Amino acid sequence: MEAAAAAGADGRRAFARGERVAVAAKQRARSTRARAEAVPLPPAKRGAPSVARSRFAPSRRSLAIGLAIVAVAGAAYAGARESSLFAVSSIEVAGAPPPLQAQVRAALGPVLGTSLLALDGSAVERRVDALPTVLSSTYDRSFPHGLRIAIVPERPVAVLRRGPDSWLVSARGRVISTLPRGSDPALTRIWIPTATAVLVGGFLDPAHGGTAARSLALVAHLFPARIATASFTNGELAFRLRSGLELRLGDPTDVRLKLAIARRALVALPPGATYLDVSVPRRPVAGTDPQVSGRG
Repeated sequence: MEAAAAAGADGRRAFARGERVAVAAKQRARSTRARAEAVPLPPAKRGAPSVARSRFAPSRRSLAIGLAIVAVAGAAYAGARESSLFAVSSIEVAGAPPPLQAQVRAALGPVLGTSLLALDGSAVERRVDALPTVLSSTYDRSFPHGLRIAIVPERPVAVLRRGPDSWLVSARGRVISTLPRGSDPALTRIWIPTATAVLVGGFLDPAHGGTAARSLALVAHLFPARIATASFTNGELAFRLRSGLELRLGDPTDVRLKLAIARRALVALPPGATYLDVSVPRRPVAGTDPQVSGRG
């Protein structure tokens, strides 16, 4: 019996080994068929353009057409610059009184006939700003034949006096024009030495009217009293009011602050005061000076 049982066990082991061998053989056969059925892809060529890139790249024909359009547009623009198609025939001036408008048009006379496309805007502004009565200007092309100029005029603040001669002076210390003697009596007078050179359109030297004029530019906004004369002597700025009071401002710094303090101090001046000194803003001083009263 033991021999029979051993024989049976050997038979089962042999059957199991045979079954595993058969399964492995089937797997190898399937793998071989799969490799045979697979079709290898050709190797990619290096440097070959992608399909998407070649699809969107411009053709030679489209490039040629584009270059031709650019060339035609450039030729048309160059022709328009040289032709009278956009030539300036009218000049409109805004922001200035009629006399100044006439001066601006006269200054821009050489621009008439120039193509708006070839117009040198910087040169236009320089021509206009060179006028003594002009503070600043801007321009605008008004196609097809117009040129618009916007003006900011100089603001007169004083009459410059040199002996019998008189000039109108702006808030920047620029000489605007000559004046007949006695003109503009409401404006402050600034006296300068008779040897001082004065040029219409030029700017006054700080020591000879320039500092006084620029200081007067602040008066309209910060000071209520009318000023008869303004002077800048030995580094000291002073205004003489129409009332005869002398306002001493000292060095020409912090003028806004000094004028604001003087404005408040005027209502509290002691009787008979002939001067108000605000050269040291924290310590305004008022008093009587015989020399000041003598000038009145």
